[in-house]
Amino acid sequence: MALNETFFEKLATVPTVLLQNMDLLALESRIVFTALACIYIGCHGALRRPPSAKQPKAGKNGEGKETEERDDQYVQGLLLSDAIMFPILAGTVLIGLYYLIKWLEEPDVLNTVVRSYFSLMSLASLGKLFSDGLCFFTGFVFPSVWVSKGGKVYHIDSEKRGQWYAEDGTDNRIWDEKKVLPFPGFLSELKLSDINTRMLWTARHFTSEEWTFRLVVLGIVNDKVKVKLNDIFGVVFAVAANILYYQTESTSLSNVMGYAFSYTGIIIMSPTTFATGSSVLFGLFFYDIIMVFYTPYMVTVATKLDAPVKLVFEGPTKASMLGLGDIVIPGMFIGLCLRFDHYMYYYRQQKLKEVELETDDASSGQLVTTKETQRMVIKPDYINPQGQWGDRFWSMKLSNIFSPDATPALKASAFPKPYFHAAMVGYLFAMVATLAMLMTFKHAQPALLYLVPGVVLAVWATGAVRGEIREMWKYTEDGSLDKTDVIVEVDGEGNVVKEIQDPKEADGQKDKQKENAEKDSSEEKTQNVGDKPSDGTTTAGEAGKDKAETYPVFLLSIEAPAPSQ
Repeated sequence: MALNETFFEKLATVPTVLLQNMDLLALESRIVFTALACIYIGCHGALRRPPSAKQPKAGKNGEGKETEERDDQYVQGLLLSDAIMFPILAGTVLIGLYYLIKWLEEPDVLNTVVRSYFSLMSLASLGKLFSDGLCFFTGFVFPSVWVSKGGKVYHIDSEKRGQWYAEDGTDNRIWDEKKVLPFPGFLSELKLSDINTRMLWTARHFTSEEWTFRLVVLGIVNDKVKVKLNDIFGVVFAVAANILYYQTESTSLSNVMGYAFSYTGIIIMSPTTFATGSSVLFGLFFYDIIMVFYTPYMVTVATKLDAPVKLVFEGPTKASMLGLGDIVIPGMFIGLCLRFDHYMYYYRQQKLKEVELETDDASSGQLVTTKETQRMVIKPDYINPQGQWGDRFWSMKLSNIFSPDATPALKASAFPKPYFHAAMVGYLFAMVATLAMLMTFKHAQPALLYLVPGVVLAVWATGAVRGEIREMWKYTEDGSLDKTDVIVEVDGEGNVVKEIQDPKEADGQKDKQKENAEKDSSEEKTQNVGDKPSDGTTTAGEAGKDKAETYPVFLLSIEAPAPSQ
């Protein structure tokens, strides 16, 4: 009883200590705000087309499908076994670093090696962070739409280099000749020289178009990648930041690299399902408790290792730190919650269409065809909600600040997010509890001890209150939900009971799979002959059958889209 009284007495002094030490309050507030900001931005960067929305139609040269495949190319889904493997691998690395530090006595050499390694590994993460940051900034400078004081929705057209709005009640475009610049509001009517005006429109065009980088080395590599101008600047800034960090060992630059690791980690890592995510988090929950409370490994490595694997916040009198795992691990689960909200937004828009299924039965010796009326799921068209921050800012009104509707893309970006908000609130209270325990006991705290229950329980409780536990349990990001022409059976109230597969469709899918397998095998054999690249390069054989076929031995090219007329 005395122990409990002592604990609550210490806990009661925390507000007083914070008020008496405003610098400490500011320091702890920075930790909470930074962690929440990293998770919020990373989760929105991880949004993709949910399986409840219709697959995009492949445009010219298969552009729509290629873009989607490129977005999902680096997504790493977790398995249920990772709930066991993650703590084991993390513990192995942590214990190894601990004894290496003890053996070296002075960890300067180890710090130099680890800093160099993480500097090199951070190039891609920093490039992604800086690139997306530039896209965020240019979205405010060059928005696609904006709303005037009179309520007119202006659309900025880069190809025709002008601005238009729709006539009331019609789809007729009214071009405003006064709006000569690619800016919103009164900035669009500024009087500049023709050269400067063209330069601004060209700059706007360059920030949105994709360039194709192609590299071919015979027998080694044959690849191409599409990038934007902001991606190129992002890589340049990433290299500069790495060089500067290596020379100065700045804490601020180390934190920037930590932000980049957290941002990209949340984007590329997916728990796959809520069950897997919950299991992985609780596995690391026990790992964190053991390593912090019962061993010296975690505290020693965290304080001795000087590398961008943590965020360090310095105050006037003291400093505090937060491990990247305390951001990325709960962050990837919160990202799953946001994508589930996105999934449910389109799931509620799905419609059922009556179709007739024909079944052939020859079991009686005669071919009997029966018809049965069922329902087919019609998925809504997908609208990409990303990159709408600038449009949302310039189209914002007090009456619809949380539900913008100037364009379909803005409306789609404001989809309901109950699970995401519940997880963020759970994370906030858990972080506050962590800092309160830290100040109460004056001892390092395993943040996941508070973060995991705070986030996971908040999400599952939200599902229970909303009556959507079944949908949460069924939701997965392994691709199995991404189907087309799904036939379902419904009950008397119109609720979906189960999925039904058309027998003819099943046979057609088997034939299609067999055909694709034969096609892939044929392409592999063709590719192996002479090791000639199939990257779309022109060959002499295509120009004329009598000439010998040619192919590049070494090729490095940068291709830009044709300028608009």
